[in-house]
Amino acid sequence: MTSKYAKHWSLEEGRLFLNHGSFGACPDFVIDEQRKWQEQMESEPVRFFEDEMPMLLKKAREVLADFLSCSSEDLALVPNATTGVNTVLRSLVFNEDDEILVPDHAYQACRNAIDFVANRWGATVITVAIPFPIDGPQTVLDLMLNAATEKTKLVMIDTVTSPTGLRMPFEELTRQFVASGIEVLLDAAHGIGMIPLHLDALGASYVTSNCHKWLCAPKGTAFLHVRKDKQHKIQPLTISHGHTFPLGTTTRFRHEFDWIGTQDVSGWCALPKVISGMAEMIEGGWDTIMQHNHNLAIKGRNLICKTLGINAPCPDSMIACISTLQLPGEQLPLEIMHEPDPLHEILSSKYDIQVPVWSWPSPAGRYLRISAQLYNTIEQYQVLADALKYELNLE
Repeated sequence: MTSKYAKHWSLEEGRLFLNHGSFGACPDFVIDEQRKWQEQMESEPVRFFEDEMPMLLKKAREVLADFLSCSSEDLALVPNATTGVNTVLRSLVFNEDDEILVPDHAYQACRNAIDFVANRWGATVITVAIPFPIDGPQTVLDLMLNAATEKTKLVMIDTVTSPTGLRMPFEELTRQFVASGIEVLLDAAHGIGMIPLHLDALGASYVTSNCHKWLCAPKGTAFLHVRKDKQHKIQPLTISHGHTFPLGTTTRFRHEFDWIGTQDVSGWCALPKVISGMAEMIEGGWDTIMQHNHNLAIKGRNLICKTLGINAPCPDSMIACISTLQLPGEQLPLEIMHEPDPLHEILSSKYDIQVPVWSWPSPAGRYLRISAQLYNTIEQYQVLADALKYELNLE
């Protein structure tokens, strides 16, 4: 049942960890790399922050930019994708007749940010209902594009949705919305390290992604990519010294995002080693990692569907490295939907399986989401499937 790659992680022995998608999990060499930078930082803090840190973070952005096919000058380092989304939304100016378009599969934290900003400006949020199960990406394209009007100022799109695990047709959506003069905020929380991202070619106005998930970087590492023609609009959530630094040969965008106050930057300093070290773990590097995880997610999903006697909710083309299944039976009542699902607790305590289970109002249903990472094996999904079959009384 053990993957040959599992030795690189110090995951709890005996526990089936099928939830890489929530917070990721660092390999041991990544933890060691971060500690190295923390020790260097604490050995002489003034020298580190004033002399060493600027070049270390510049190197981190350059390595990220190479991985993402973009310019390092267009990247800002942020702690997580939710911060990236908030940074954009709370920088933009909206009018009362503006519309913000978002599918109902959006991550709730980011949807909350949209509602907060829309309420502040008096703008209108248009929620597009995307079915789940779904027959294919064309359904998403038709529904999203048809919902846009002359009032649509911003569209927020996921690369891969968090609740339903769908790989959205974000490339084509971005192309068509940008061509129509509509700004696109791409929530790629499930993005870097999971699916190929070529940001310059993609052309989205704003892209933010977590490095701590599928890149396997330390917690608190993410990026925000802002297209050059949009950078004058965007400021960090924390206004600090960079707001008034003399520009010199750089830009206000660089000054403001490169220094927002004292913080632990060790995770970002570790990014070059994270990217190279993960690539060295398997022959074929990152392309092989992403394809391996994609294939395993599909195999795991199909195995569970067969065991439970349910249909796959989407075609293989809409799966990346996570897959959400709608469980048989009724969902939890709306009034307790935000409480832990009893099935999640049973799977954790009785079977030692870590996998998310929850109910969701739109699209309505009770869901389970599996993740696939190098340390997982197909046998682990069979253990989960058998437990589900018994606990859901499908014997």
